[in-house]
Amino acid sequence: MTDRKPDLIVGVDFGMTATEQNAPDKIYHDWFKTFLDPVRLRQKQTEDPQHSPKSFDEVEEWYEDYHRLLYKHIEFKLSSELSGALWHNACVEFIFSVPTTWSPQIVDKYRSIVERSGFASCRNHTVSIGLTEAEAAAVHTSLEASGVFKEKDILLVCDAGGGTTDLSVLSVSDTQTNALTLRQLDVVFGATIGSAAIDYDFESYARSQLEIAQMSSPLPIRPEQLAWEMMKSRDFQNTKCEHGGPDDTPVFSVPIPKLDPAYTNLTVGIEYGEMRFAREDLQKLFDKQVQKLVDLIDSQLRNMQRKFPNQQVNHLILAGGLGHSPYVQNQLRTRFHNGGVHPNAANIQVRVAPDPQLAVCKGLVGDRLRRLRAGKPVLNSRCCRASYGTLCKEVFNKDNPLHQGRSTMKDPLNGKFYVVGSIAWFIKKGKPIISDAPVTHGFHRKMSPGDPRRAFPTSIVESHADEQFLPHHMGAGDAHILCEIESDLSTADETKFKEKNKRFWSLGKRYFRVDYDVKVLIGPADVRFEL
Repeated sequence: MTDRKPDLIVGVDFGMTATEQNAPDKIYHDWFKTFLDPVRLRQKQTEDPQHSPKSFDEVEEWYEDYHRLLYKHIEFKLSSELSGALWHNACVEFIFSVPTTWSPQIVDKYRSIVERSGFASCRNHTVSIGLTEAEAAAVHTSLEASGVFKEKDILLVCDAGGGTTDLSVLSVSDTQTNALTLRQLDVVFGATIGSAAIDYDFESYARSQLEIAQMSSPLPIRPEQLAWEMMKSRDFQNTKCEHGGPDDTPVFSVPIPKLDPAYTNLTVGIEYGEMRFAREDLQKLFDKQVQKLVDLIDSQLRNMQRKFPNQQVNHLILAGGLGHSPYVQNQLRTRFHNGGVHPNAANIQVRVAPDPQLAVCKGLVGDRLRRLRAGKPVLNSRCCRASYGTLCKEVFNKDNPLHQGRSTMKDPLNGKFYVVGSIAWFIKKGKPIISDAPVTHGFHRKMSPGDPRRAFPTSIVESHADEQFLPHHMGAGDAHILCEIESDLSTADETKFKEKNKRFWSLGKRYFRVDYDVKVLIGPADVRFEL
């Protein structure tokens, strides 16, 4: 962030909430948010090759097009709101949220796409990744409904949106001050659960019915096009959003675009140009997502029971588009009444975040404002989502079973044999980390006198295994190279280095031992390094 006080702070929660699309000269691509994850893209290409992006480059192109138009829309809407500054000269901070399911590599890719799309095109405009979606929703809820929470209350925040659902468990503190803070108790995690799946299933069902109708009486447009337009229509979207409310009817209908109003085919439920659906059919589509939500929340509560057996989760906070659904709210209240099967949620209260569909955006802005006004964030500590370490070598020990069968090398400077490819873990998954405070890890290197090399490469290793299952060396478990960093000490004074074997009676070669620290900054969804 720039040191200059911002003229405008814009929180951006990139989502896939449906909007009506009816321009006949446009090509539409929707529900592509999750495809920035290469694993999810390959899965979709395998399951549904006909309706999947052909390549990762195509996904990037869609992302960039979307964000370029989003930036133009923001500029159009907000430039006139600035006081005493023009848009291109104003200090504008764009803060983006990201799903918890995204790895640091995906977050870096997303940041570069956003910057290419125009968000960093003006000299005083900055782009940053703020909080994960669940964290931002929690921040907004704590700021807007702070009077509801007591000291040490535990919140389970569920941000259920269009394409993804994210969970975060937090403890409330400093409730007696004007600067309520949150402390994360467990690793945030998420899943591909959301209202987009309801749309997709509805579209599939409507298409199958239209294909049957096509056999007996030709339709003016291909069934797949008609089904897609029905799914995108305001009639269906309104029905979906209001499902579970007091005005539900046993049957609802969705007009079939461009179809003769007199068209009727009762076999597939079409009457006078509209397709009729039983309310139970829509409920089944919802129930598939609700069950996935329940399973996700159950898993989180079991995790909490293992980690904090004497703690009670007091509030389940719902945010996001799917979290705004009356049906979803009612089902979760029924499922978790009196804690359901969970002894650590005996008195849990199911609440809806203020402005649930805007909770993430407002949380991003609220957290930044707190930093500006109080010098500290709302979320003052978080649990690390993964373990991070460095490749290292260990003195070979023939009695150590972890050294058996491993490659060894002889150090020419001290004559000792070492096994290579071991891992020194300096940050472990689930451990609390103070927000904005770097974790310092010490390194040391050996260097011959007069050696001009002063840049030392280091491999950073990542693992998502729980602490007790962390792999000891590369090739074991899920350990993989996250990135390579280079510590450049070319400007360091050689007299500051520790000289070894400098006495005439020393048998080993003379060398310098270089000790230095690398600071690791763990963000909500990314990792940065400083020497």
